[in-house]
Order: sequence, then C-alpha cells, then structure tokens
Amino acid sequence: MRFSGHRIACFALATLFACATCDSLPKPSHEKTIWDYDGGVWFITNGSITNGPCFRINGRVTAAGFFDNFKRIDDKKGTTFLHGGETVTNFPDQLLLTFIVHDQHDQTCPPQLENTGSPAHLTRAEMSELHLELYWKRGIELRRVNCVTTKYFSVDPISPNVPASGLSEKLQWSYEFVIPSAGVPLTDSLVLILRGPDNRIAARVAARL
Repeated sequence: MRFSGHRIACFALATLFACATCDSLPKPSHEKTIWDYDGGVWFITNGSITNGPCFRINGRVTAAGFFDNFKRIDDKKGTTFLHGGETVTNFPDQLLLTFIVHDQHDQTCPPQLENTGSPAHLTRAEMSELHLELYWKRGIELRRVNCVTTKYFSVDPISPNVPASGLSEKLQWSYEFVIPSAGVPLTDSLVLILRGPDNRIAARVAARL
C-alpha cells in the first residue's frame, strides 16, 4: 500500500502531536492488589530423602476465627492486613500448623529431586529419621520457634496398601502443631524445615502472607 504525500504529512503531524502531549496526560494511579486468605495460609512443596524417594508436603496455617474474612491489601501506601473491616498487625497468640507428608512414587519427581537409589515408597524408618525445625523469618533472619506443642499425629495407609508391584506399603503422615505466635508481626513468615540424619535439608517451605 502506498501513502500520498498529504497522508504522510498528516500522519507525521498526528504522531508528533501525540508524543508532545503524552507527558502532560494524567498518569493512571497504581491499582491496589487484594489477597484473600479466608480460611488460612496454604503451602505446598516437594522434598527428597538422600538416596531415597521424593515426597510432597501439603499444609495450612490456621487460627480459630482469625482468618475469617482476612485480606492483605497492597497499594502505593504499603501493605495493610484486614480482619473483617479491622486493621491488624500481629498474629493471634497461637496458630495451628497442619500438614501431611506422602511420597511421590506414583508421580514424576521434579528433576532436581529425583533419586534413583531407591524405588520404594517412603517408609516409617525413613520418616522417623527426619527432624522438624520451625522458624520465624524476617528478611534473612531466622528465629527458632520454641514451646511448640504436638496436637495430633498419625500414620495412615493409602489404598491400595501393598501394590501389586511388590513395593513397600504406601503411607501418609499427618501432623498438627500448636505454634505460639503472640506479638509476631504478620509480615513474618513461618518456615518449616525437614532435615535428614546427614543434616541435609530434605524439604523447606514457608507459610507467608
């Protein structure tokens, strides 16, 4: 397609006018972002046993009534947390940390976690050697969480219990812990670490708002 000289001149003039005036137009204000945490803070991660199977952790942090209609609002003024219509800055006195652990044998392990040394399911003995560590994280600082109370623990078979392939039984580990959190700012993250007997980190995940 060809443009006539008149059309080219008009196009150039229009472009020049637009460029000359664009800086004078009002800038759109930054939109605020709203995060809904109604029901608690969910987290998920993968982990692996040294020379053993990889596994998955699914969990949630809750507190009685605290996360009902709970929102985080980010805007040009910063971050605000609302419980209902009320601004809050700290966690309640206690949190409930709930999570389950199960192996990933029936699914593809992430490449960075895949181990070829053992095709078996995650066993009771392997899980018993893992050590749980809990921290509050602020920036790069980690503070150990003390006085944690175990509220519930169980090891349950996942059907079928003994697969036809002859692998060991497939199990799921369930945990509930009461976490003291009085005075902890909502901007801190709760970090969960599972560490093996060789002191290697088998899994790490953070529950953050």
